[in-house]
Amino acid sequence: MPEFHASTESRIAANPTTRWGRIGPIVTILLLAPIVSELLYGALRVSVIFVLIPEILTWGCGALLIRETVCGWKKGWPSMLLLGIAIAVAEEWVIQQTSIAPLVGLAKNAYGRIWGVNWVYFLWAVGYESVWVAMLPAQLTELLFPRRRDELWLRTRGFVVTSIAFLVGAFLAWYGWTQRARVMIFHMPPYSPPPPYTLGALVVIGLLVLTAYVLPTPKKSEAGAPLPWLVTAILTVLASLWGAFVLLGFGSLPGVPYQVALAAGLAWCVVTLLLVQRWTSSRDWSDRHRFATVLGGVLGCCIGGFVMFRISGALRIDWIGKAILDAAAIVWLIFVGRDIRRQTA
Repeated sequence: MPEFHASTESRIAANPTTRWGRIGPIVTILLLAPIVSELLYGALRVSVIFVLIPEILTWGCGALLIRETVCGWKKGWPSMLLLGIAIAVAEEWVIQQTSIAPLVGLAKNAYGRIWGVNWVYFLWAVGYESVWVAMLPAQLTELLFPRRRDELWLRTRGFVVTSIAFLVGAFLAWYGWTQRARVMIFHMPPYSPPPPYTLGALVVIGLLVLTAYVLPTPKKSEAGAPLPWLVTAILTVLASLWGAFVLLGFGSLPGVPYQVALAAGLAWCVVTLLLVQRWTSSRDWSDRHRFATVLGGVLGCCIGGFVMFRISGALRIDWIGKAILDAAAIVWLIFVGRDIRRQTA
């Protein structure tokens, strides 16, 4: 994790002509996206830490492109969520195709697989990847660089280079998973999705991008926001449940009908969105609340990842590595939160 505090960055960002003032937000979000969504959660384990490099190209560049697009459009978090869903659809149906290929690894059976789609897993992936890959890393980076929150971090050339890096990373992820890992590690034939599935996914991605562009910025209301600690507590519980929900997608609890799992997952999404929409529309929603949202999300993914480890199993080195990394991240976030509280006091 980047070793600096929000108070230090505030002074650096006051002079954006410095090298760190220019590249700091870019480097931070590139690292935070795969670290938060993969490493702290445990989907990327210490025993295969080298995979972090291509993850930076896909998730890191993807999160940066989404943040820059939303900032350039002057839109709010709902547009960022839609673009996050778009990158999740791209990952699940076009790049690694995990939601449409027969599941491997933790999968116990073809749980919830209808019409060639792993619906329960796909629901989890859309929720997780849109929030933990795109939204939380962008929010945390903007909190760390408050003076540059409303600025574009990339010029045109930088946006093009980042887009190319994302496409390279997407190709590496596609080839490494569908053509190599599935064949050499899991002893399954290479997977090629039906062309209508790929075309349909591209159409959905286009519609999501268009909707994100035309969606109005949420208006403020007179309703009060809850105390930051309460936001953290509620979101930690909700995020922990979602982090563990992936186990249903893999069929680890076959006694639960997949229709029930889908209904419960959709209800979770609706409740969470309604809560966040109400909170963020409040006129007294502040940086302390924004940080509380990030902290709750990170704590939740750490806890949910341990549940996944406990049920699915993990190497001893991965248990130890996850515990150390999670603890270090939480301690770092506590210092960041302390500085934000001091600045807004």
